[in-house]
Amino acid sequence: MFIIGERINGMFHDIARAIRRKDPGPVQEWARRQEAMGAAYLDLNVGPAVADRVPAMRWLVAVTQDASKLPLCLDSTDYDAIEAGLEICTKPAMINSVPVVQEKMDRIFAMAASYSAEIIGLTMNETGVPRDVESRIALAVELVMHCDAHAIPIDKLYIDPLVLPVNISQDQGPAVLETLRQIKLLSDPPPKTTLGLSNISQGTKSRELINRVFVVMAMACGLDAAIGDACDEELAKAVAPARILLNKDIYCDSYVKIFSNQGR
Repeated sequence: MFIIGERINGMFHDIARAIRRKDPGPVQEWARRQEAMGAAYLDLNVGPAVADRVPAMRWLVAVTQDASKLPLCLDSTDYDAIEAGLEICTKPAMINSVPVVQEKMDRIFAMAASYSAEIIGLTMNETGVPRDVESRIALAVELVMHCDAHAIPIDKLYIDPLVLPVNISQDQGPAVLETLRQIKLLSDPPPKTTLGLSNISQGTKSRELINRVFVVMAMACGLDAAIGDACDEELAKAVAPARILLNKDIYCDSYVKIFSNQGR
């Protein structure tokens, strides 16, 4: 399980200001910090900082790559902005994200094939996020089938079952965990899985603690990656021993340091 650093996002005031002013300083500082803390990817999201996301994403990709060697996860509902970023990525990137909506899947899967990109697919469609496991799995099957139709290796697909905040949808935590288990049974080899980890704790107290506990529970159900706070040292301290206990890494006394250094 690895962390996709969430902090270069226009939803944060310092990043939004940097994008508007074209000030690379805050962006590059967060890129370096997240890389140093063991992130495997950097998620880039222009957010609401500017109206024209295409040049903004291109700028964001360029200045981030000047500061970090990590691959990027391009995050936007504006697919023109994602393609503009993919055009200048120096390493194969990840596209975040695509719901089960035909015209959007057609665009993103074709784009992923052209740029050798990985894809985060969402278990949602035009009607929103289903609340039951069975409906989530049915949408996951459509994502797997679309991957096959575009001759994209299944290990390039990450399925996100979309966890909801625990303070308003407490029953959804167990539903997401069961969905993660069942996704791993869809094909051989199976698709990979990811979560927007911070969603589970949105609006709660002690958010970091909830995130840390939930990510370990999710790892036991097959979670491969999480978009989260790469600079949370305690998160790394939870993930590193969980990887050992799940027999993903070989035990050594410096297991936390090794996990932080290797990212993945």
